[in-house]
Amino acid sequence: MLLSQLSECVEKRRGEGLLRQLTVSQPGLVDFCSNDYLGLARCTQLAAMIEEEYKEQHSLCGSTGSQLLTGNCSYYEQVEKELAVIYRGESALLANSGFDMNIGLFAALPQPGDYVVYDELMHNSAREGMKLSRGTSISFKHNDVRDLKTKLEALGPANIIVAVESVYSMDGHCAPLEEIVSICDQFNANLVVDEAHGVGVFGAQGEGLVVKLNLESKVFCRVYTFGKAPGVHGAVLVGPKALRDYMINYCKPLIYSTSLPMHSVCSIRASHERMRTECLLRQRHLYLFVQHFTDYIRNSPTLSINALDSPSAIQGVIVPGNEKVVRVSNFLKAKGWNVLPIRSPTVPKNSERLRIILHFHNSIDQLNGLLRHLEEALCT
Repeated sequence: MLLSQLSECVEKRRGEGLLRQLTVSQPGLVDFCSNDYLGLARCTQLAAMIEEEYKEQHSLCGSTGSQLLTGNCSYYEQVEKELAVIYRGESALLANSGFDMNIGLFAALPQPGDYVVYDELMHNSAREGMKLSRGTSISFKHNDVRDLKTKLEALGPANIIVAVESVYSMDGHCAPLEEIVSICDQFNANLVVDEAHGVGVFGAQGEGLVVKLNLESKVFCRVYTFGKAPGVHGAVLVGPKALRDYMINYCKPLIYSTSLPMHSVCSIRASHERMRTECLLRQRHLYLFVQHFTDYIRNSPTLSINALDSPSAIQGVIVPGNEKVVRVSNFLKAKGWNVLPIRSPTVPKNSERLRIILHFHNSIDQLNGLLRHLEEALCT
């Protein structure tokens, strides 16, 4: 009975054209879809640095327990202190992933009677955490500071948490952080910023958009994930020491999960060292591609009407309809370009899109080839 119900759910999704499946990347395709913005995940120098760092620790293969049991050590705490300095925060707390930290943070942080007012495009990890919390969650229109202010004005006396991302993963939009900070000041609200797609891409050493704008003292806390631009794995919460102490006591993913193994912590430390010395160079190279992409789109009658306006490495071209966006993606793959379709309900119906991610390791010739084939696909 249970298996037949599960199969019916899968077949229903298949019939709607929404079935998710695990795939293996085809060899030879040019990467325009991964989150490896700075090319660090494939950097041989970083790989060597990680192995050297790990060798010096003479550690076990696994961490052997949660941080509250045997999964903590002086090296772990040393790296957390270094991350707090890098991201200009009072303290830092490592986590297994950005998803783990977000779901744990938003489940634990709001107290009874508190409000979380969040951008409607916040990542699923944060919204799932809110469902588990004791507070009340209210969304505001994406990047709409007037709607945010309206929502805050309607709330009575209470602790208010405002939650945004610095860069949104589905369209590449940056949050208007300076305006949001100003509104939070007016209402004594506590701002939480997810820097998953800002880390590495903004800031002289990849510290993210908050630090780039010198707003760290105005933000309650930030979550940085390391599986994107830093090219490794794990995440860190940066904020007040009192928040760190609270999370150690109340964040269930932290309390009940085995902590990151030493190799991952060594990877995090080495990645930040690599970003310290190479980040600006790689960012400049990356943003040459962003500018080239923007210029090409602007001068293309076929693409300009469908492109999303993004200042980041995440670009998008609207191709309405799940069937059509998949067909165009497959056409591009047949031409050698790895570009993934983003279908509804991940994005709203009729805003299905190709998400094109630009990288340090791409070339102008590759980008031109992709865009020419994209024009061809949309004209047929």
